[in-house]
Amino acid sequence: MSHLDAYRPTDDLSGVPGPPLPVLTGGWHARAVDPDTSDLDLVHRWMQAPHVAAFWHQAWPRARWEQELRAQLAGTHSLPVLVSRGGDPVIYLEVYRAARDVVAGVYPARPHDLGLHVAVGELAMTGQGLVREVLPEVARALFDADPRCTRVLLEPDVRNRRAIASFTAAGFAPVGEVLLPDKVAVLMVRTR
Repeated sequence: MSHLDAYRPTDDLSGVPGPPLPVLTGGWHARAVDPDTSDLDLVHRWMQAPHVAAFWHQAWPRARWEQELRAQLAGTHSLPVLVSRGGDPVIYLEVYRAARDVVAGVYPARPHDLGLHVAVGELAMTGQGLVREVLPEVARALFDADPRCTRVLLEPDVRNRRAIASFTAAGFAPVGEVLLPDKVAVLMVRTR
């Protein structure tokens, strides 16, 4: 049985809350991005970094990032999160409700499924196993935060072999390729 079998579609998402903030352990800490602090400058700078911009396609001006972060924080689709280790942010996450996302058009999203967009902002921090180490903790925390969530998914660009290898090592199984508006992605799923 595939990770995507046994889906029963529903159009009613009115009772589904926005994505939860994962409460992490093991030396990791997650908090919502605060665009009224230096968080805005950090996210903006990270999104300009060539290794991030190549796959995120969001090397936007600072004002657009401020608008984006405020919109995410005010809605029920996505939550922008900074993940820290030792006090310093090292990873930017967007935790999103898959059923409210464009990915719902290419896979049978259940109402409580959660998705992740992941960026290690500093090039010097890539290749150190951070993503491989933190993603199982993030998935556990999301399952704990939403008992009705049965799947956490990622959809990296098929060309991003480093991310795919890290996500696989973190326990996410590739279930197929999907065509999204800005990329061909590998859909990867971790089940409860």
